[in-house]
Amino acid sequence: MSTLILLRHGQSLWNLENLFTGWTDVDLTPKGETEAISAGTLLKAEGLNPDILFTSLLTRATRTATLTLDEMEMSWIPVERSWRLNERHYGALQGLNKKETADKYGDEQVLTWRRSYTTQPPALTVDDDRHPGHDRRYAHLAPDVLPSTECLADVVERMLPYWHDAIVPVLGAEKVPLVVAHGNSLRALVKHLDDVSEEEIVGLNIPTGIPLVYELDAEYRPISSRYLGDEEAARAAAEAVANQAKG
Repeated sequence: MSTLILLRHGQSLWNLENLFTGWTDVDLTPKGETEAISAGTLLKAEGLNPDILFTSLLTRATRTATLTLDEMEMSWIPVERSWRLNERHYGALQGLNKKETADKYGDEQVLTWRRSYTTQPPALTVDDDRHPGHDRRYAHLAPDVLPSTECLADVVERMLPYWHDAIVPVLGAEKVPLVVAHGNSLRALVKHLDDVSEEEIVGLNIPTGIPLVYELDAEYRPISSRYLGDEEAARAAAEAVANQAKG
């Protein structure tokens, strides 16, 4: 049996302002910092000690990971960072207010842009300052790899090779990985692990700052999964995520 720990970053500044964030690099709010520290407290209380950290290239995830591990007195564990764990790229929606966008285009259209498995939001142009081609952290990547928009299917496609090539070998070595990432990159992984259908994944919401722990069998399929801490608090936090873009 293998143990896998997933953690969505704590509340970010644009979470607080209810803006589409995507690959835009924003920091945590004070609440987000508290959530990250609380995640470390919960993991420590459960005796869940990760052997290696996997995280994205975005500040809200890397800062969450740092605060969580500092709380556990485990800031010394190895770290691997990858763009493949980045949040879904929201294209031209990035920076827009979710509720105002829903008021303008309707709840159904915004829900489709946010949660449809195969429908991409409107794309950025390459000369748009928000395009990742202008960000030095992605300078090592081929231009055709960098997204100008993504649907969840795109996130699954870019994330799964990293799961198989980087994270599964750690599980196979009987070590515990901690994956600190984003709502949609974690939804993509949960879809794979739990074999969630394209229709059902629309309704899956992952709360910020609450560790999700999987026990996996020899084939890396779930035996069990659970959020740490108060179950009702996790359920309420997930519901709050679902309600962000209602007009």
